[in-house]
Amino acid sequence: MVLALLLGVWVGAVIIHGDPLTAFLRLGDHYLVDALADRSHASIVLFSTILGGMVGILSRSGATDGVVEALARRVRTRNGGQAATAAMGTAIFFDDYANTLLVGNTMRPFTDRLRISREKLAYLVDSTAAPVATVAVISTWVGFEVGLIQDAMVREGLAGSGYAFFLRSLPFNFYPLLTLAFVYMVAVSGRDFGAMRQAEQRAQTRGEVLRPGAQPALDTSGLAPERSGSPASPWLAVGPLLLVILTTVGGLLWSGRQAVLAAGGEPGLRALLNSADSLSVLMWASLTGSLVAAAAARLSGRLSLRAGVEAWLEGARAMLIAMVILVLAWSLGAVCEDLGTGRWLVEVSRGALSARLLPVFTFLVAAAVRFATGTSWGTMAILMPIIFPLGTALPLAGGLAAGPAETILLASVSAVLAGAVFGDHCSPISDTTIMSSMASGSDHVDHVRTQLPYALTVAVAAVLLGYLPAGFGFKPWLSLPAGVLLLWLWLLRRGRRPDPAAEAE
Repeated sequence: MVLALLLGVWVGAVIIHGDPLTAFLRLGDHYLVDALADRSHASIVLFSTILGGMVGILSRSGATDGVVEALARRVRTRNGGQAATAAMGTAIFFDDYANTLLVGNTMRPFTDRLRISREKLAYLVDSTAAPVATVAVISTWVGFEVGLIQDAMVREGLAGSGYAFFLRSLPFNFYPLLTLAFVYMVAVSGRDFGAMRQAEQRAQTRGEVLRPGAQPALDTSGLAPERSGSPASPWLAVGPLLLVILTTVGGLLWSGRQAVLAAGGEPGLRALLNSADSLSVLMWASLTGSLVAAAAARLSGRLSLRAGVEAWLEGARAMLIAMVILVLAWSLGAVCEDLGTGRWLVEVSRGALSARLLPVFTFLVAAAVRFATGTSWGTMAILMPIIFPLGTALPLAGGLAAGPAETILLASVSAVLAGAVFGDHCSPISDTTIMSSMASGSDHVDHVRTQLPYALTVAVAAVLLGYLPAGFGFKPWLSLPAGVLLLWLWLLRRGRRPDPAAEAE
């Protein structure tokens, strides 16, 4: 993975600079350095590393084992463990980064005990993180998207609130909504297909949660408990984790309020979320969680001060592999931006535009731009100023009635975000996909390989029963149940449960 990303950045730099040697120098002094110099990227590296340190303390003190024991008394089956993981991923809806790190690290020891493969855990984490953050009425994603919609409405001379428009477009978010439904179908039924079925068969039959020879994006070799014996109270882990969640939620509201008041605005909920500095808030949360975890381990007598510091450093070190992949992925995204990859994809696709096909076109192009550039927010920033006016003008030019024209506009705008999420699930250079592999301790290539068939399956259902009918004026209240039914029938036909009596395929 590291070699492939390095070669990708270098080849892109050769195209830009025309000289292999100059490209090699720019790889080091420009793309890699700028990937870390970006404030948002530095924040992600730091809060991921700090949260990894907190996980190291929880693991060494035995607090994680305490959580596993508590869960094991209530959830005894593999299906129940998968459903519990999906439920936790749905509950942490306010930010996708916080979601992946908290759910993956918390549930990993528990799912290992239940012989759930790391590939399945990474899928459950990744396929609830971004989808739930995109359809929640309160999240860090919503503020950014509402701002783009509001700007597009102003340019088109349309009155009204961007937030109200976003709420009306939510039922048209077919891919995120169907993805969440499919996650629960897979978890509750215990059925899998493709490479995921092979991974689950391996884990169930031989107890190998990782493929032999796999290189997990998280090094857990140094995170064993400090001492043997009974596990610690689960509250030693639950307390810091809850504090991270509460600090994130409270910090978003406080940070947004400070920014709104400084600008002289009205501190409504939408304005607070739109103005909050989410990356700073996640830094506050990770620091608070680390300090409280260390203090709790010390006061309970589970770790000495020296052992607590060593555990924190070991947890932070475990994040190194994933951080290297993240920096290289950001560098590759910067190369694609310099090459104009995203805008080129949009331009070469414009010839296929028509009002009826605009929602499908938007979904597929957004997925392609997201896959190539590695950034959902960048995809939205590129496409929203283009798609919104097209969604306004094309139905009028085609002589469509007001009802179908409005449906096409709402479906096209929501398809920008939904396509970005689909591209996110397919792209090996996506930050949330990398962080899902990291938090779950999965081999990153294995995670992408096993998740891809599931993402493609949901995308086909979303296109055939969602975005394509929307182009002809169909309402989502018919499309969504039809999509859920199609996915369930597909899973019943293609999916199989692991056979404990059989050898892994």
